[in-house]
Amino acid sequence: MSGRRRRPQQAEDPSREFLDAVKDVTPLPDSGHVVHPRNPPAPIPAQRLEDDRQALHESLSEAAPPELELEAGDELVFLRPGVSRQVLRKLRAGQWSTQDELDLHGSHTDEARELLVDFLALAAKRGHRCVRIVHGRGRGSRGGQPVLKRKVAAWLAQRKDVLAFCQARPADGGGGAVMVLLQASRTKPEAPGFDEED
Repeated sequence: MSGRRRRPQQAEDPSREFLDAVKDVTPLPDSGHVVHPRNPPAPIPAQRLEDDRQALHESLSEAAPPELELEAGDELVFLRPGVSRQVLRKLRAGQWSTQDELDLHGSHTDEARELLVDFLALAAKRGHRCVRIVHGRGRGSRGGQPVLKRKVAAWLAQRKDVLAFCQARPADGGGGAVMVLLQASRTKPEAPGFDEED
């Protein structure tokens, strides 16, 4: 056996190999044709989505429906016809756990309505049943009257997915908030943390 060591062969450069392989290739002349992908992405129906959003926005009028009750002075209470009063009692007692909250403090009417529509759509998408809407007590508004309180109640009562709502318990905001019970969603709720709009 010889005492000479063999030199390891150097690995060839892959880019050099490629250049050697295509050195005799002649490029094709440009035909001017554009090659489109076979499966283009589906177009986003932006105008239809905007039209739907606008229709929903306009469907929430300022008028309070006849089912809206005022109890004990200014307390807002609503129960959709056909829903047991026991549901309202449980909501008032705080037996439904609050799954999300929307704070409308400082919002103007149009902005508040849009935020409410978006919030309830997202709550339905997530499969939430009980949410809290903070409308405020009106201390910062002209005349010190809670402007959004009645409007929020009227908007909520017009939605078919709202089964009931009532003034929040003192620990949950009292006269400055309303607890809302939503109809069970028929679609599978989204997994938390995977919302595209969060």
